[in-house]
Amino acid sequence: MERNLAAEQAEIAEIIRGVLAVQARTAVEENRQARRATHAKGVCARAVFEVLDVSQWHPPLLASRLAKGIYAKPGCYPATARFANGDFGINTDWRPDVRALSFSVEIDGTNAAGGRVVRQDYSLQSWPTLPMNDVHDFWVYAKVLEAPNPTIALGSLSFDDQLAYAQMMTRIMEQTRHPLRPYQHLRYWSNVPFRHGPDDVVKFSATPAATNPARDFDLDKPDPNALGNELIRHLNEDATMSSFAFAVQFLDIENMLFQGKRRDATFWIENAAVEWPEAQSPFHTVAQLTMLPKSQLSPEASEAMYVDVTNNSTADSAGVGGINRVRWHAEIASRNVRMGRSREVDQESET
Repeated sequence: MERNLAAEQAEIAEIIRGVLAVQARTAVEENRQARRATHAKGVCARAVFEVLDVSQWHPPLLASRLAKGIYAKPGCYPATARFANGDFGINTDWRPDVRALSFSVEIDGTNAAGGRVVRQDYSLQSWPTLPMNDVHDFWVYAKVLEAPNPTIALGSLSFDDQLAYAQMMTRIMEQTRHPLRPYQHLRYWSNVPFRHGPDDVVKFSATPAATNPARDFDLDKPDPNALGNELIRHLNEDATMSSFAFAVQFLDIENMLFQGKRRDATFWIENAAVEWPEAQSPFHTVAQLTMLPKSQLSPEASEAMYVDVTNNSTADSAGVGGINRVRWHAEIASRNVRMGRSREVDQESET
């Protein structure tokens, strides 16, 4: 169901170069050491990931389909969550941006190669889709972003690539220009698909509980760290901790339509800017992520924390599609720079 992998390799190499160039340039501009290439500003805390008994409220056939991998057996697992902004830099929270929820669940499983997996990692953002549609879009975006003069770089591209870049910029504006809301009040989506057992492909979503506490922001004195400070206040002061209903959405090519037409599985897997219509393939809750009180990680532990949805994934939950592949390589390179490594010495990445 995926596109030709060989055609991606040259573009992936250039994407990595672009990501590292932006990472280095941002560190110089902000007079700091290199941090994450994206999602640079965030807060980490402990949580519990509770896998629910889906047979209690879903019909037997659907419950059986949902109960795959980590979701096959009800239970509670320790987790570490990171709430972050999407930007490359350490900017004010009032700057338009997407927000992210990434978390790591402690499990015991095996990956596709039969090796042991002790974590199941997830990466979600506050918009259902990505601005770049596929690996080539990512290459176009990186090429312009890394250039000393973006206008000249854009002018050197073909007309089709210039059009793709304009479309990405339009999507970025749509995805980022929203009123500032606390991290614990946002809904998050995985953007890209993952395996769900041997036969299904799914996307994920984390929906906040209506009772998640949060205080209003002071509009008269805008705090540049409003999101992080409000989350820390919530963890330290509120009696009720925020929780998120974690759900999966099946790839259902028989019912899902794009522009009024059915599409094959490759279309839905490889086009990351295309939303899977929720009205035609609804999300089904399989777990709940609940924050733990007074559990904020130290700045050092937060900086060391990473999420790797490729390496830290069981065989029946592995990511699929070009964006999953390219971001793994780019994130490995970014993490090695952040940790002071000169080359790819392991197979870990970060979000």
